[in-house]
Amino acid sequence: MEETISLKEIFEVLKKRLLMIILFVFGAALIAAVVSYFVLTPTYESSSQFIVNQKQQDPNMQFNVNDIRTNVELINTYNVIIKSKAILEDVASELNLPYGAEQLEHKLRVSSEQNSQVVTVTVTDPNQELATKIANTTVRIFQEKTPEIMNGVDNVGILSEAEVAINPTPVAPKPTLNIAIAIVIGAMAGVGLAFLLEYLDNTITTEEDIEKKLGLPILGVISNIKDEDMRGDQLAFRSNKMKRGGLDGAQKKTI
Repeated sequence: MEETISLKEIFEVLKKRLLMIILFVFGAALIAAVVSYFVLTPTYESSSQFIVNQKQQDPNMQFNVNDIRTNVELINTYNVIIKSKAILEDVASELNLPYGAEQLEHKLRVSSEQNSQVVTVTVTDPNQELATKIANTTVRIFQEKTPEIMNGVDNVGILSEAEVAINPTPVAPKPTLNIAIAIVIGAMAGVGLAFLLEYLDNTITTEEDIEKKLGLPILGVISNIKDEDMRGDQLAFRSNKMKRGGLDGAQKKTI
């Protein structure tokens, strides 16, 4: 037989485990805040741009659509070349970096808008000044080595160089976002655990549990009497008995 659960039962479970759910949410948010502010190392981004634009031999000639299309198609090739060892090994050597081309590649991101001749090279590093140097050096070395790699093709021009910001803002971590995600995860974990504990709880605590789990009708209920109540009733009984005894003795003396 399939078991169904009503909205009332859901709210009762949540109400019963509300403190536990709140503790999960608060704990997850606290952990996320501590990790974001005190554990994770802030990282910064710095970007440099270059443009792919075929140089004209005759200054009186103008670019046509095919030239622009060729430059745009070359960008996909340049995106691969700029992250290759031929470029990055020279960058690491010139800047005396403590790592090689493979580690440097993970810090590098090359992107371009669709049908655009402008390519953006973005470097992420805990040191913003170093990220700026890597971005500018990578674009410069790529520009210098492009004619050699592409057999005389010289169509790369630096559009803008990366600069060190006065008050840089780290791109990661993002404490607000991390805390918000932690709150959601904590709430989900707390609610899930609340329903799991309720599902594993087989104790019978109410009359409804007897009817639901045992399938037996309730004929009567025996109230729970505390010891204090029992002593109070006994004292009251003795007091009443003494009063009745005193009244009977007075009646006998009168007779």
